Formats: sequence, C-alpha cells, structure tokens
Amino acid sequence: MNEKRMQLKQWIEECDNIVFFGGAGVSTESGIPDFRSENGIFSAISEYGYRPEIILSHSFFVAHPEIFFQYYKKNLLYPDAKPNDCHKALAKLEEMGKLKAVVTQNIDDLHQKAGSKKVLELHGTLYRNYCLKCGKQFDLEYVTKDEGVTRCDACGGVVRPDVVLYEEGLNQDTMEEALEKISQAQMLIVGGTSLNVYPAAGLLQYFRGKYLVLINKSATSLDKKADLVIAENIGEVFREVVLEG
Repeated sequence: MNEKRMQLKQWIEECDNIVFFGGAGVSTESGIPDFRSENGIFSAISEYGYRPEIILSHSFFVAHPEIFFQYYKKNLLYPDAKPNDCHKALAKLEEMGKLKAVVTQNIDDLHQKAGSKKVLELHGTLYRNYCLKCGKQFDLEYVTKDEGVTRCDACGGVVRPDVVLYEEGLNQDTMEEALEKISQAQMLIVGGTSLNVYPAAGLLQYFRGKYLVLINKSATSLDKKADLVIAENIGEVFREVVLEG
C-alpha cells in the first residue's frame, strides 16, 4: 500500500462521520461512460444532429419527445451494470457506522445495488419513472420494453425518468440534506468528479471538517485546498484501503 493510501486508511479509521461526494467517474469502472471526458457521452454530436446537452434538456424533451426517448434509452441506460469496488467499499463503510451519506451526481442506482442505504441523488435516478398526467410510478423494466416514447398503462400519459434535465432545478429537499451532511462531516471524500457541474459542486464549499480527500484521475479546481489528493482509479483505491484493508 503506497503512502497516500496508507494516509487515507488511517483517516478512515480515525473518523466516524464520513461523507462521500461522487460523480460519473465512480461508475466508469462498472462500464458506464462518463459525460465530459475525451470519450464521454458529451464528446460528440449525436446521430440526431443535436449535442447531447440539448437533447437532455427540458425544452427539447417537451418539443421532441420521440428523439429524447430514443437517445436516452440508447445512451443512458445500463441495466446490466454491476457495482464496482468503490460502491461496495462505501456500502461497507456505512455498515461499519463510519459513512453517514453518499451524495451522488449519478443516476444509475449502483450505490443502492451495492447495499448503501443513505444515498442522496442530486440529479435523480433512471430507476424511478412517473407519468406526467396521472403520476403513476414505473420501474426501469417497464421503460425498457420499447425504444420510443414510454406511455402510461393507466391513462396513456408520457412516462418520464425521475432525473434532473438541463433547465430544471435540483430537488431542494435533497440539496438541503446533502448540505447538512457535508457541513457536519469530519471527513469528506470526493471521488470520480471533475467538479464542473453546478450547483452540485457548490455544496463542497460548506465542508468545515478535518480532512478533505480528492480521488480523481484528472486534476480538479479543489486540489490545492485538499488535505490529500489521489490521482488513481477510485475502485482500486477503495479495494485496497477498505475491502482488503
């Protein structure tokens, strides 16, 4: 175990109020592409002639639901993805009573599949879907039965994923709870995120605890403020520090 991983292990053993803040890089080791890297989902114009950011906006969803549903079902759904060592380690830390919350920008449900109970999903999840007309709830299996616009089996209304699209606001209750958890934490571990997505990344300014740890393969805007920066694969780090340690 190298020096930085040893330091992380020591701090985890010391702290009993840890919060994890994660982004798309947490799920790449499960085979889900991120958004903004060189080979990410947003790196090229889609086959429909629009940039992905446009397709995944509220106004586009309303104006062109057929394209929206075709694109998102083809590019955002990975129902066969499995939790990796990062997800598993965080679930273990929560079970040990050390980790108090996972604050995630991801919409893939992998933290819950790994066993984490306290997961604050800033951008919602693809695993919850609801009818815009009558409010009926649907699971992912119902949505993936066809490629086109998903319709409610009760009233025929459009069934949309419970995710935050561009131009939509984040859930304020989730944001407030995330802010509370981060502000009260002894240790904040930030992983798999470039910290370029706001307002989610803005939550980190409320951390007043003892140790700020960044685990990300590329540099971030908070590197100079962090107590420990580990530029390695996050799954490998957590496997050695938590699962094997």
